[in-house]
Amino acid sequence: MDTLTTLDAGYRAIVIGATGGIGAGFVRCLEKDPRCADIATLSRSTDGLDMTDEASIADHAARLHGREFQLILCATGALTIDGTGPEKTIRSIDPAAMARQFALNAIGPALILKHFAPLLARRKRALFALLSARVGSISDNRLGGWISYRASKAALNQIVCTSAIEIARSRPDAVVAALHPGTVETGLSSSYSPAHAVLQPDESAASMLSVLDRLQPPDSGGFFAYDGTRIAW
Repeated sequence: MDTLTTLDAGYRAIVIGATGGIGAGFVRCLEKDPRCADIATLSRSTDGLDMTDEASIADHAARLHGREFQLILCATGALTIDGTGPEKTIRSIDPAAMARQFALNAIGPALILKHFAPLLARRKRALFALLSARVGSISDNRLGGWISYRASKAALNQIVCTSAIEIARSRPDAVVAALHPGTVETGLSSSYSPAHAVLQPDESAASMLSVLDRLQPPDSGGFFAYDGTRIAW
């Protein structure tokens, strides 16, 4: 399923990180949906959106003011930043590298919520999803390692959970969710050899849209995998 049948016909969508592997998959899925009237796409490469600069995020959100959106997708994030990949041991922690992980994977999405949540429809069903990762689950951690990336995604999950509580006060029909896309064949995962199946970007995107379509306001603030299962914090 790659359409959102629970949204109103003529709904508007925003895809942030639209030129990345999964973001582009979201765009392609939405372009196939006859109910979607408008897709605003934002990325660093095409629009100069800088996830580590609040002024940049605020400016891009301001350009969309005056329009109401029922779907906002934040498909940003990175595992390797400036050539530094995930640590295998606590002995390899580098504070500068860890700060970059938090800036891109946690603080950036928090600022997206801050500046883009006001664009969500107030009196209609609305969906706001941000890409997280299963490795951000503390209770699901069995292997260790990847400390900075895991911690940044755990922080993102808390940001989503807390933001959902606040957003519900003014938008009771909204759902805000953290989504695990699975292991997707993109630049983020290309340097690592997963021990399980790899999804194509469009397959992951369509699955996540299907999950979002089924979520209801009581699910807001939750953490869900692309197959619809709820992931423990």
